[in-house]
Amino acid sequence: MRIEHVAMYVADLEKAKGFFEKYLGGTANELYHNRTTDFRSYFISFDDGARLEVMTKPEITDEDKGLARSGFIHVAFSVGSRERVDSLTAELKADGYEVISGPRTTGDGYYESCIVVVEGNQIEITV
Repeated sequence: MRIEHVAMYVADLEKAKGFFEKYLGGTANELYHNRTTDFRSYFISFDDGARLEVMTKPEITDEDKGLARSGFIHVAFSVGSRERVDSLTAELKADGYEVISGPRTTGDGYYESCIVVVEGNQIEITV
């Protein structure tokens, strides 16, 4: 068994799609638009076959996203090397994204950084 994809609602669909394409090398499919509900989405595919669906619709809400909350807290992206973790973290920081930890080696042995990116959501960048 494997996870087929992970999905997230966003207010700014094009900005979210652009983030995952620019910084993490994702490739989006054509926009899906349900004209009845005004639901829109992109599936963003990554080199190893993983997919992320970014979605929007008019009635979504955007509640405060504290760091310690129930539910999914981050999505981790493996970038292949410590050097790439360092360089991507520096690039994101220079572009104004909030780095909340790292790059560092965690107690359980991961070399990672955590960044708040799309609308208060976190990603983890790891080897």
